[in-house]
Amino acid sequence: MTTAAAPSPFPEALKNAFVTALIALGLAAPMMGLVTVQVGGDLGLEPHCPRVAIAVALVFVGRLILNLTIWRPGRVKKVTAISPKTERLLSKTARYLAPAAVAFAIILPFLPGVGRGQIDLGILVLTYVMLGWGLNIVVGLAGLLDLGYVAFYAVGAYSYALLAQNFGFSFWLCLPLAGILAALWGVMLGFPVLRLRGDYLAIVTLAFGEIIRLVLLNWQWFTGGPNGIGGIPKPSFFGIDFKTGPDGFAATFGLTFSPLHRIIFMYYLILALALITNYFVIRLRRLPIGRAWEALREDEIACRSLGVNTVNTKLTAFALGAMFAGFAGSFFATRQGFISPESFVFMESALILAIVVLGGMGSQFGVAVAALLMIGGFEWFREFQDYRLIIFGLVMVLIMVWRPRGLVSSRSPSVFLKEKKAISGSLVQEGHG
Repeated sequence: MTTAAAPSPFPEALKNAFVTALIALGLAAPMMGLVTVQVGGDLGLEPHCPRVAIAVALVFVGRLILNLTIWRPGRVKKVTAISPKTERLLSKTARYLAPAAVAFAIILPFLPGVGRGQIDLGILVLTYVMLGWGLNIVVGLAGLLDLGYVAFYAVGAYSYALLAQNFGFSFWLCLPLAGILAALWGVMLGFPVLRLRGDYLAIVTLAFGEIIRLVLLNWQWFTGGPNGIGGIPKPSFFGIDFKTGPDGFAATFGLTFSPLHRIIFMYYLILALALITNYFVIRLRRLPIGRAWEALREDEIACRSLGVNTVNTKLTAFALGAMFAGFAGSFFATRQGFISPESFVFMESALILAIVVLGGMGSQFGVAVAALLMIGGFEWFREFQDYRLIIFGLVMVLIMVWRPRGLVSSRSPSVFLKEKKAISGSLVQEGHG
C-alpha cells in the first residue's frame, strides 16, 4: 500500500504571496505613488510608479520566502519561543557586553573623530535609553500596556521649565521635583485603570496621553500653548557656568574656552541619569515589589490569590515608571532650551514602546540595544526620509515573526526556588536511633 505524497507548498505559498502583493499595491499606490508638488500657484499630484513597483515586489518576494519557510501541509508552523539554553547564552553575553558598552559610552566624547554631531546623537540615544528603561518597569516587568507614556515625559519637561522660569529654581532642585510631580500624575493615571487590562488599558493610557497634550496646547496663559516655552535655563557644573570670563568653567579649571564643554557636560549628565535609572530598576526587580510585578505580569488572578496587593503593585509600577520619565523630561527641557506640545505627540510614546518591545520586554540590555539601533539608525537613514517609516515597519514585522520576545528576551523570574538537598539514609537512621 502506497501513501500519497504530500502536496507541494509552492502553489499555496505563491497564491498567498500574490494576494499579499495586491493588498500592498492598494496601500502603496495612494501613499507612495502620488506626491504633492507645487505647480505654479497650485498643488498638483506627481506619480511615482517605480517606487510603488519596488515596494510591491519586495512584499511579494518577502511573503513568498516567509510562506515557504514556515509553511506545512494543512497548517502553519508555529513560531516557537527562544529555547532556555539560548536565553541563558544571551543573558550571559549581555552580562559581559554591558560593562564594555558602559566603558565605551564613558570614553566616547574623547575618541578620535568624534565631534559635536556624534555627541549630540549620543545624548539623544541615551535619553531614549532612559525612557525605555522607565517604561520597561510598566510594560516589561508589570505587564501593563501603556500607550501614553509620553505624557509623563511632558509633565517632567514642563515642570522644570515653569519652576525654573517662575521661581528661579536651579536644575539640581527642579530635577527631583519634576520626577515627583510626574510620579503623582502616574498615580492619578493608575487609579482609573486598576480594573482594566489588555486593550482597554491601552486605550485609556492613550487617551490620557492625548489629554495631557491638549491641556498643554490650550492652557495658553500657563504653558504658552502652541508657542511653547523658550529661554529655559541651562544647568551649571555645581554652580560654575559654562561661559567666558574668570568665573567660567574653562577659566576655573585652566582650560581654553570651548562651546563643546557644555555639550560634553550634558552628555555625561544624561549618561549618569541613565545609569542611575538602570541601577534602580535592577535593584527594584530583586525586591519584593519587583517580584510582585513579575507575578502580576504572568497571571494577575494567581497573583491576587497568593495575597499580593495588586492595587499597590500597579500604582507603584505606574508611579516609578512615570518618575523616571519626569527625570528624562526635565533633562530634555534644559537640553533643548525650548519645549512645546509638538514635542510630546503619540508617535513618541509609540517609539518608546517599540524600543521596549524590540529590545525584549524585561531586558535592560535589550532595551539599550534597541534604542541604539532605532534612534541611531533613524539618523543614519535621514537622507532616505520617505522610506524611514517603511523600514521601521519592516523591522517590526521581522522581529515579531522571528523573535517575538525581542532581540534579548528576558522573562525569567529574578528569584528561583532552590532544590532541597536530599538527606542520606544513614542520617535518617541516626535520627531514629
